Amino acid sequence: MGRMSQAGISEPAAVDTGRVSGCRSLRFATLDELWADVERLAGAERAGTLVRRGNWTLGQALGHLATWGQFAFDGTPLQPPWFIKLILRMRKKRYLHQGMPRGVKIPRVEGGTLGTEPRSLDEGMSRYRAVIDRLRREKPSKPNVIFGPLTHDEWIALQLRHAELHLSFFDCR
Repeated sequence: MGRMSQAGISEPAAVDTGRVSGCRSLRFATLDELWADVERLAGAERAGTLVRRGNWTLGQALGHLATWGQFAFDGTPLQPPWFIKLILRMRKKRYLHQGMPRGVKIPRVEGGTLGTEPRSLDEGMSRYRAVIDRLRREKPSKPNVIFGPLTHDEWIALQLRHAELHLSFFDCR
């Protein structure tokens, strides 16, 4: 059963993204591979053949990825407790090399994460393309909010794993 929007329209119930099935298994080796997948998904959305298994539109997912990618250059408003940083820093290699878990929500953050505002496909793509292009050109200047200072290659790996997580919820028919 869904919920009613402010306009009185029934909306589908939120998907528990930690339990959703049928997601793609992705492994991007480069930013070029990542962007090729974004363009393929965007083409499917424009053609009306995009399959969505999560709660966000493709524009929202790309906007979310762009927001977190931009945090690498501008910093993040989050200040996690030291014990959370300690626990997650022990998982740094796993996250950079094997991927990120589905369904994780940041406590005390509305919606469980940042950068999920509704946005059009074109706006999401434009914002994300700018971040990807900047990441190609320069090493982020800010330490990661959890892992601390990262090398340029580690920042790229983190962006690739983050994109694998969120883009896995989309596919083409």
